[in-house]
Amino acid sequence: MAGSLFKKGYTALTSRDIRTVITGIGIVSPIGIGNEKYWQNLLEGKPGFKPITLFDTGDLKVKIAGEITEFDPENIPGSKNMRDTDRATLLLLGAADIAFNDAGLKIDNDNTHSMGVVAGTTFGSLSSISDFDQESLREGPQYVNPSIFPSTVANSPASRLNIRYGIKGLSSTVSTGMCASLDALDYGRDLIRLGRVNTIVVGAVGDLSIQTFLGCYKLHYLSGITDGDPISCPFDKRRNGIILAEGSVVMILEELTVALSRHAKIYAEVLGLGSCFDTNGLYNYNPAGDGMVKAMRLALDEAELDPGDISCIFASANSTQNGDSIEAKAIRKVFADIADSIPVTAIKSSIGEGYSVSGGFATAAACFSIRDGLIPPIAGYSERDPSCDLRYVTGHAEKNEVNNVMINTFDPSGANTVLIASKFNG
Repeated sequence: MAGSLFKKGYTALTSRDIRTVITGIGIVSPIGIGNEKYWQNLLEGKPGFKPITLFDTGDLKVKIAGEITEFDPENIPGSKNMRDTDRATLLLLGAADIAFNDAGLKIDNDNTHSMGVVAGTTFGSLSSISDFDQESLREGPQYVNPSIFPSTVANSPASRLNIRYGIKGLSSTVSTGMCASLDALDYGRDLIRLGRVNTIVVGAVGDLSIQTFLGCYKLHYLSGITDGDPISCPFDKRRNGIILAEGSVVMILEELTVALSRHAKIYAEVLGLGSCFDTNGLYNYNPAGDGMVKAMRLALDEAELDPGDISCIFASANSTQNGDSIEAKAIRKVFADIADSIPVTAIKSSIGEGYSVSGGFATAAACFSIRDGLIPPIAGYSERDPSCDLRYVTGHAEKNEVNNVMINTFDPSGANTVLIASKFNG
């Protein structure tokens, strides 16, 4: 993955003359399908957790998740020809339709070779792999349904998006866990700066399946396993694990002059990105938070901003004891004596932990914050934890001028990626 450290010394990549902006957004989420429904429910602090219907949870203690129940694949144009397409790909295509309409972007023979797709997904093919293997073991390798096989490869959702829209520039997939959304965006922006393409469709997707759910369940990552009801309350003293979620986000990134030439609306400019790998063992955050700190400082450096220039922070916090407290301390280390004046929110309180799609959800929300001057609250926050002592947005949305938003994605496996999205000022 091409992170900010890799870019040092490459003038083609660091040139401020090549600017990247976000001109379209599409969202399929547990709190709403479509941009404005998603945004309104975030502002109102409405959580999207409900009983699971996609698979049987009768023998499990945890029976809720951020499942998308309103999604109907038949609403996707051409879905009748996608009978064997898996849920992850359908979610991605649904978000893509919304994003292209939002951007007012049409694909034709004149621009298809200057466009590309980069998707961030880690578990997007897991259920298809499981189904294929199960049939192979039950019926024998010679009798498996060959139509299932294309969905078993990690690049299937991205490739299907290319095929669906006839995008011929390139197709790539990034699988870096909770950082995959922002890493995909980082990679896509680098391709624009290198002159490979001038428009990138950045997607992120994760579907709710019995395989991913049981993986988290048996490792005791889910809230509600040990005691009480499941709750997603980042930075709150009551937190005790994640609520798993699904969804998809697609964003249209364009080189600035291309966006201006077609009079596109601009949500935000991608001003800075920082990446750092730092681990303390398998699925265990470094308690010192060094990678988190480094990634935030790299993003600030590339954006040429001081900590005081940041209007608000969309935290990675997902309601885990260690993860939230380590991030809070890392933020305080970066922002030092002004940490108490920076509004911090954590939208996983409403949408849950979507792994690869979570950073995309936060980036979309940051764009809407910049547009409307509103910061969504941490839903359900009620009990202060001294180990997570920052200025949180709670209770209701906070009205404020929002110019520069820091979006954090931190994975306990070691990946740390931070994005700074900024108001476009010409």
